[in-house]
Amino acid sequence: MISSKNNIIIGLEVHVEINTNTKLFCSCPTKGNEKPNSRTCETCLGMPGSKPLLNKKAVEYAIKLCLALNCKINKELIFSRKSYFYPDMAKNYQISQYEIPLGQNGSLKLKSGKEIGITRVHMEEDPAALIHPKGMQESAYVLVDYNRSGNPLLEIVTKPELSSAEEARDFMKQLITVLSYLGIFDINNGIIKADANVSIRESTFVKQEVKNITGFKEIERALKYEILRQKSEIKQGKKLMQETHAWDSEKGLTFSLRKKETEEDYGYIFDSDLVKTEITDELLNKIKSEMPELAHDKISKFVSKHKIKKEDAEIIAAEKELAELFEKVAKAVDPILAAKWLRRELVRVLNYNKKELHEIEIDEKHIIDLLKLVEAKKITDTVAQKLLEKLIEKPFDVNSHVKKENLGAVSDSGKLEKYCKEAIKENPKAVEDYKKGEEKALNYIVGQVMGKTRGKATPKGVNEIIINLINKE
Repeated sequence: MISSKNNIIIGLEVHVEINTNTKLFCSCPTKGNEKPNSRTCETCLGMPGSKPLLNKKAVEYAIKLCLALNCKINKELIFSRKSYFYPDMAKNYQISQYEIPLGQNGSLKLKSGKEIGITRVHMEEDPAALIHPKGMQESAYVLVDYNRSGNPLLEIVTKPELSSAEEARDFMKQLITVLSYLGIFDINNGIIKADANVSIRESTFVKQEVKNITGFKEIERALKYEILRQKSEIKQGKKLMQETHAWDSEKGLTFSLRKKETEEDYGYIFDSDLVKTEITDELLNKIKSEMPELAHDKISKFVSKHKIKKEDAEIIAAEKELAELFEKVAKAVDPILAAKWLRRELVRVLNYNKKELHEIEIDEKHIIDLLKLVEAKKITDTVAQKLLEKLIEKPFDVNSHVKKENLGAVSDSGKLEKYCKEAIKENPKAVEDYKKGEEKALNYIVGQVMGKTRGKATPKGVNEIIINLINKE
């Protein structure tokens, strides 16, 4: 039922390529030789007489996702043939699930706390890749690469409960986090696409589909455009009909493909080549025992056990590798300090270098050594920030480097006072400006002292010494 409060209704059908070594119904590899049509056999090409054989690992991965999304898991796995005539499926039907999906009636929580219902999670084979040399609309011909044909996909269908492009993007982001924690999706090379059903109040919620949106960043862009397009057509007096559009990410627009099909148009029938597969309690219990702690569990633990802010916990837990690094570091140093440095400084340095955490060589020992020095006030935050920037480039022994380069914090009060006196004497105008009430002038003098100490003094300590010296004048 559509809520009277909603002006926009969005439902998603998300297709996730799961990270198995072989295809869903044959032993062809899912990765490797990228020469077109090289990773194929009679089964994934749909040749007469070929027989599909179900990939057990793909089933286990699918069950893991169903459990993570709180789905009811059906005890029989049944496949159907989805008939359609298109060059991306050589046998003119796709092996999918229709009547009885693997998982039903689940949910996924957005960052805001809003829960989005999951209608179904089912397994299916990926079609081939179609290559349009000059783009879908301009190309005079299309090339077909069957390497991808038969790769295992999971389709996640939401209830129409998303009410903005931003919510749709967050749903995709939360889903990718779940997939990453489960270890069933290659976040760097895997394919994740969404078809979105969009309707607006002005059209009395006539549903229009936007197909093949790749990734969680593109979905927000595509849906914002589609919502504006629908509103614009209504303002022009046009009547919207149920139809399918495609998203062109290069041009930043959607274009009409065809009138929207219904599920009945595909003429589903049970696949006689695939027998029913029983999902036994033994298999379910085995997979449940292998389930990892998920992001929402880690957030609760980080807040209750380590007493860090919920906002910090959410950002750290959003990335599995970062969450695992935090847990290792928090065993050796103050968790609040660890959270501050990992959430802010490490992420800052990674973003600046355009790198992901898995791409760098440093491990928890480097971070622990660095933060222990900060915790003991043996180095300043400024020095630690610079060391972290160097560590990202190439790991080194932090303690030895600090000693060798004489980077230890200047804590000798006599030496600090000497530097402060020099800075006051060298900058009389700044001193006079500070006496007149200009706080910026004090910051300037502090900066001069920090330069003299090569950043090895704490700004707070320097600040106090300078104020005392000026007040004595």
